[in-house]
Amino acid sequence: MIPAQRANDRHQLRRLHRWYSGLWLVFGLVPPGIAVLGDDSPAVTRYGMCALLVALGLCYVLFRWRPDAPLLRPRVFLVVLALGLGAQSYLLKGGAAMFIISLPQFWILGGRPRRAIALSGAAAALTLLGAAAGGALASGNTVFTCIGYVAGVLVGLLMHWYIGQSDERARVLSEELEETQRELLAAHRREGAARERERLAREIHDTLAQGFASIIVLAEAARSGLGPDAVESSRQLVSIERTARENLAEARALVGSAPRADQGSVARTLRRTLDRFAEDTGLAVTADLPDVECDQQARIALLRCTQESLANVRKHAAATTVGLVLAQEPHGIELEITDDGRGFAVGGSRGFGGSSGSGGFGLDGMRDRLAELGGELTVTSSLGDGTRVLAVVPAHQPA
Repeated sequence: MIPAQRANDRHQLRRLHRWYSGLWLVFGLVPPGIAVLGDDSPAVTRYGMCALLVALGLCYVLFRWRPDAPLLRPRVFLVVLALGLGAQSYLLKGGAAMFIISLPQFWILGGRPRRAIALSGAAAALTLLGAAAGGALASGNTVFTCIGYVAGVLVGLLMHWYIGQSDERARVLSEELEETQRELLAAHRREGAARERERLAREIHDTLAQGFASIIVLAEAARSGLGPDAVESSRQLVSIERTARENLAEARALVGSAPRADQGSVARTLRRTLDRFAEDTGLAVTADLPDVECDQQARIALLRCTQESLANVRKHAAATTVGLVLAQEPHGIELEITDDGRGFAVGGSRGFGGSSGSGGFGLDGMRDRLAELGGELTVTSSLGDGTRVLAVVPAHQPA
């Protein structure tokens, strides 16, 4: 915004200079020529005055056309203008009007205030000398020349101070804007890092943490079963090994930034997960898993919701039966997971892997994962009546 404002200010200043250039050419050079041609001055005076005015006009036009030419630098033109003001004051026996209308040239082209004051002072002195040489020093032109010079210096200094203050304010605003942009960029980076940490934490919870929890449960069961039932202990140890291998593959996928999920249909993926759960827990499982079509992101979301729900059933529900129903509806894919366990109070209980269970990535993590796809999670439960989890993934997910 600040660079654009500065560019606009420079454009407006250039327009102002162009307007003044036109006014100076018309009202600075034309009136003296008309005045000298309309009186009874000698022919030498009339022609000399016209030649002087034409020369000043051509010098100014050439300067505006080729400001980079060595002989047409601003200071060179201002020296020529000062000499021209002295000459026309001599020819007209006074040149206060043209001197006053030419004063802005010294401030526009002089650059620095000291240079503008010095050059305009020299022009004032030459104007007074010209009037004196013409025998008109004791006239109103002398008074107006002095008043015009003093007023020009005061106005020029005031404008220079105002422009300096404006530039300083623009510089301060530009620095503040740059600092704000840096802070905003840093905040975006922190927000991105926080989101990535949350994503990784959720992935770890939904994969590695659940797998390690299963390993712990199976290891405890195998240790307690050593001795009388070696076959059961051997089966549990095989399950421990398989879970550990799967967790190792999940860990490698996470480190490689390539989230892993079984390829193929979501029904087969959920069936394998449910079979593993039934094998590890011994619970009765019912499933209605038709073959529905969904993309990789939806398949991962439904798989993670199933894993989280089954892990909560194992840890908290004390259920005897678990059911899964997968359905393709017009609005999207629905996955329903039910159990006949002890249930819990949905509003504030921590018994189903809620916001405080499992480090804060239970139900909240499931909701967030579905929300990223435009879906939603509904949990229905009450004490003693079991639990129903309904995950919905829209048919057309947002980009």
